[in-house]
Amino acid sequence: MKKVLVTGGTGFIGSNLAASLVARGCEVRIFRRENSDLRTLRGIAAEHVIGDVRDPASVLRAVEGCDTVFHAAALVTFVRRVRDLQEEVNVSGTRNVVRACLARGVGKLVHTSSIAAIGHPPPGDLATEESPFNWPRVAGYKFSKYQAEQCVLDGVAHGLDAVIVNPTVVIGERDSRFHGGQLVKEAARGRLLFYPDGGMNVAYVGDVVRGHLLAAERGSTGKRYILGGHNMTHKEIFERTARLLRKRPPLARLPAPLVRISGRLVEAVSLAIGIDPPISSDLVAGAGIRNWYSIRRAEDELGYTVSPFDQAILGAYRWYRENGFL
Repeated sequence: MKKVLVTGGTGFIGSNLAASLVARGCEVRIFRRENSDLRTLRGIAAEHVIGDVRDPASVLRAVEGCDTVFHAAALVTFVRRVRDLQEEVNVSGTRNVVRACLARGVGKLVHTSSIAAIGHPPPGDLATEESPFNWPRVAGYKFSKYQAEQCVLDGVAHGLDAVIVNPTVVIGERDSRFHGGQLVKEAARGRLLFYPDGGMNVAYVGDVVRGHLLAAERGSTGKRYILGGHNMTHKEIFERTARLLRKRPPLARLPAPLVRISGRLVEAVSLAIGIDPPISSDLVAGAGIRNWYSIRRAEDELGYTVSPFDQAILGAYRWYRENGFL
């Protein structure tokens, strides 16, 4: 990798990826919108190209001259009113990146997908890269990421050397939009009063970024690689996070049926009064499920390794404190 394009370079994974690539001596180009929040890019010496993944011409300009492209741009939201925009960014935007890479002869595309594009496991099992997509269509973000992968695979069928990486729930530095970091924010403010049923896989952003780089170097064309961390119950995650931040642990369990009903009710009321819901049926689609994943393929084929859970929580917390988010 010499000249590298990062789409979504102002986002959580994208900004960490750009920082790591610059540290490796790569010439890094960040593709972003004109009004992007640049706080995550402080101290990162990279070229900026203005455009939008929805605009094929600007994507072509951004890709020009690059040997490697990391496509990390996506609209991560669970709000129904922006479903059309989400599909434009996540699906049509990915299609535009794939076509630009083919047109400009890019040597390698690494597509940042998500475990959202992979089916959830049956009770007692771990999902793998081969687990079929089995989320309901109401899960709009998940379906958009699944569709985006199909665009990448279509590019592979036309000769593109592309690899797909599927991060789990990522926590760490530079998460200015509080995706996985919402857990840290709520814990720091003493708001983790209850924990839901089920569980999830939590990964440190530094590991996920390293997994991207390994995928570019060693990944097999057309393959998925789950970039995860620790499979834990929500109870374990919430209690451990509270202890790390020296806050009160959760008081009680929230049954999954209550979480799902609350999601539907809050969404309906919010839509009726014209505001974005704090929770939605999309967001709580996995309530009660232990969304646990195997990282065996990434370990065996890429040399992927996992950092301690505490590093993710404390890394995010320190960054929020140092940058005025808490």
